[in-house]
Amino acid sequence: MTRSAPRNRRGRFALLTLFLALAAVLLGSAPVPAAADGTWWEPTARPAPDSQTNVTGAPFTGKDAGGKVRGFVDAHNHLMSNEGFGGRMICGQTFSEQGIAEALKDCPEHYPDGRGAIFEHLTGGDDGTHDPVGWPTFKDWPAHDSLSHQQNYYAWVERAWRGGQRVLVNDLVTNGLICSLLPRDRSCDEMTSIRLQARKTYELQDYVDKMYGGPGKGWFRIVTSANQARSVIEQGKLAVVLGVETSEPFGCKMILDVAQCDQADIDRGLDELYGLGVRSMFLCHKFDNALCGVRFDSGTTGVAVNIGQFLSTGTFWATEKCAGPQHDNPIGLAAAPPAMAEKLPAGVSVPSYASDARCNKRGLTRLGEYALRGMMERGMMLELDHMSVKAAGRALDILESQEYPGVISSHSWMDLDWSERVYRLGGFIAPYMHGAQGFIGEAQQKAALREKYKVGLGYGTDMNGVGGWPGPVGADAPNAVKYPFRSFDGGAVLDRQVTGQRTWDLNTDGAAHNGLVPDWVEQIRLTPGGPAVVEELAKGAESYLTTMKKTEDHELGVNLAAHAPASASTTEWWNPFVSYSAGRAADGDTGTRWASEWSDDQWLRLDLGAVHRVGRVTLDWERAHARAYRIELSENGTDWRTVWSTEAGDGGYDTATFDSQPARYVRVHGERRATEWGYSLHEVTVHRS
Repeated sequence: MTRSAPRNRRGRFALLTLFLALAAVLLGSAPVPAAADGTWWEPTARPAPDSQTNVTGAPFTGKDAGGKVRGFVDAHNHLMSNEGFGGRMICGQTFSEQGIAEALKDCPEHYPDGRGAIFEHLTGGDDGTHDPVGWPTFKDWPAHDSLSHQQNYYAWVERAWRGGQRVLVNDLVTNGLICSLLPRDRSCDEMTSIRLQARKTYELQDYVDKMYGGPGKGWFRIVTSANQARSVIEQGKLAVVLGVETSEPFGCKMILDVAQCDQADIDRGLDELYGLGVRSMFLCHKFDNALCGVRFDSGTTGVAVNIGQFLSTGTFWATEKCAGPQHDNPIGLAAAPPAMAEKLPAGVSVPSYASDARCNKRGLTRLGEYALRGMMERGMMLELDHMSVKAAGRALDILESQEYPGVISSHSWMDLDWSERVYRLGGFIAPYMHGAQGFIGEAQQKAALREKYKVGLGYGTDMNGVGGWPGPVGADAPNAVKYPFRSFDGGAVLDRQVTGQRTWDLNTDGAAHNGLVPDWVEQIRLTPGGPAVVEELAKGAESYLTTMKKTEDHELGVNLAAHAPASASTTEWWNPFVSYSAGRAADGDTGTRWASEWSDDQWLRLDLGAVHRVGRVTLDWERAHARAYRIELSENGTDWRTVWSTEAGDGGYDTATFDSQPARYVRVHGERRATEWGYSLHEVTVHRS
């Protein structure tokens, strides 16, 4: 397999990014007069009528005394998911040139009384009917338990920014199968939807800019680098990072276990996404695909998603006993929703699962590894959430082998036992937007780790992401928000949020839309243990951008073993059409392998061609792996010294790290097998120190 040089690619991406930025300026709306009174945060031409923000006071700017930016991070949001899923699952728009009455109206099939709102009924957002009228009354939506209505109207996002949020990750999201089952007014192709959502996000930037005097002047700024984001935040504005969360990226679905994409599709797809400005990405979402297996959904939702997987791929989830302490979510065992069950072919039903088999059999595939390495070449961040334990563990192994910091968990969909591995690499974690007490509880579980690694905390609202949001606590609750209140920095005053004829109060309405995120943070502050959590949240922007910057700056290591002359104690020979020679472990092709004869004491030797300083060796084992083995180095090929050993090898992806020292020859010496077969290695990587 051949790849272009990463640096050449990055050069092309930089030119494309520059072109996009220039296009945004040239195609932006005509400027309007700037504010004359110096209140740069107040627009001069807000549409009328429109939503209020109900915030007064200047947004904080600059850096703290230590030179660090401040502010909250929403690491997982879906500003444009109304454009996904065929355009009729999330009803209402983030903005409209025709104004708020056009933006905040229900889907056509929801009129006159909500009876046609199939998705709302399935997800429990109503009892079979609801008032479809949005602007100006908003009787029934948006609501904390309504999963099919817009929560990210631009003025609500503006209120979140005014309340202290400084980074927002806009995950472009869709699902082709769900699209095909619902009313729709556009293509179900996932990449087509991702392109549209990216374009609409740039159009939102233009829309906001027009209110503030022209291109570049608004508070909503799409960024493609950590340095851009820091500049935006220092000005007091909102840095928006584009991500992708979809089930079949680049068309990489499976049908009856056959991948529907190849490496060329992945390269083209990653190039395109990077050019659009995407800097973080999920490799799988709800359905197992050609890249990785997923972390299950539970309960009725899990059954519905499992049926969806079958309809999309021809296979249901398959489980096995977990190999370690980490496990996937409990698999859905509830009765299948009738609306989904009737989609199955006659005689087909959801399988039953053993209660002690909590892990998805599917992990990170070879194509998934190729995609992950492609992301690393481009300096993109991997979203670990939604990956099965098997896939996440393998991904972390690969990231650790390259000491790659670009790994994110953005909404509590990762086994928390992975947390230290994420922090050790330099990654970032943001729990889901639970109720105040639940959020504090989850945050406190890993507070000592954050202190150890000196990192802040984020949150993932998952707005427009059909997850459900904190409900009302009641006006008399001990942690009820007292309006008006001050933002965490003390610079802004926030009152109850008003849109049209509706006034929202977090205490009685719950987190109905994005504009109530500052109220939710205030409720956290008023909850026991909350002040310390809010302090960590205020450090979130700095920590997220530190991860982003380290990812951009990371240099992938040189593999000294690539195509190195290799020899072995023995070579298995049973198939005249397939070679298992020693050189197969250094040919750069993970589809080939070296295999030894079936006895314990065996070795593989690589000649690096010259003496280099070596400090890490990575082994990609086939199922026939070593239980006990050692890494040996030599400068002359005769005198060997052991630099690393284990008696608890578990196969998969191993990285042996040891003190840097000179060597020309590297030997992997198997002492005891873990299986009845011999030793078998797909690839050996020797890292230059």
